[in-house]
Amino acid sequence: MSVAVKVDGRSLRWRDHRITRRRELLDRTLVAIREHGHDVGMDAIASANGVSKTVLYKHFTDKKGLADAAMARYVETALVPRIQDAISEDHDEYHLTRAVISAYVTTVATDPDIYIYVHANNAVSGNQDIITAAEGLIADLLATVIADRFLQREFSTAGSMPIAFAMIGAVRLASHWWIFDRTMTADELVDYLTMMVWGGIAGIARAAGSAATFASEPHSLTLDG
Repeated sequence: MSVAVKVDGRSLRWRDHRITRRRELLDRTLVAIREHGHDVGMDAIASANGVSKTVLYKHFTDKKGLADAAMARYVETALVPRIQDAISEDHDEYHLTRAVISAYVTTVATDPDIYIYVHANNAVSGNQDIITAAEGLIADLLATVIADRFLQREFSTAGSMPIAFAMIGAVRLASHWWIFDRTMTADELVDYLTMMVWGGIAGIARAAGSAATFASEPHSLTLDG
């Protein structure tokens, strides 16, 4: 016989309040980073939130904890929604590929200070857990789409997950390079990434998604014609 567990309504309300308050602090922190730049200090972040640093530290322990939480909040509210919007469009495979790449690059290009702020704090601590979790979430979304499209064409879906991770990894690292280099426009970056990723997808399609079939084919950079 199961035993009913009494739920403390006050505890639930307090928990919900803390979650809501934490989100508010993070949203205002992101605003502060946009306004003051990636080297924004805790004083400016506290001021943007209308609280003392002591209050911030009650929620996030230290600057590193705040950076991790800000990254997670940004992924949740900006990056993932844009990726979801891109994959929900009724595009053919090529334009879907370009739309996903463009969504990622546009997000980074729109908020470079947030990207640099988060990565700078992660570089100091050496903690890549938040970034890894974000990549995993996006890769899961892409793998589902890839598997669905492959199934429609009766291709092997065995490589859906590594293909998705390879795609997001390439786009993230190229975007990271671009943030600090800027020797081309964001649109040009999207063009080159689309060319590379689509070239890979086209090769996978020719082999019907089979790594064995792909390996058995002749491979050459010689162009016909």
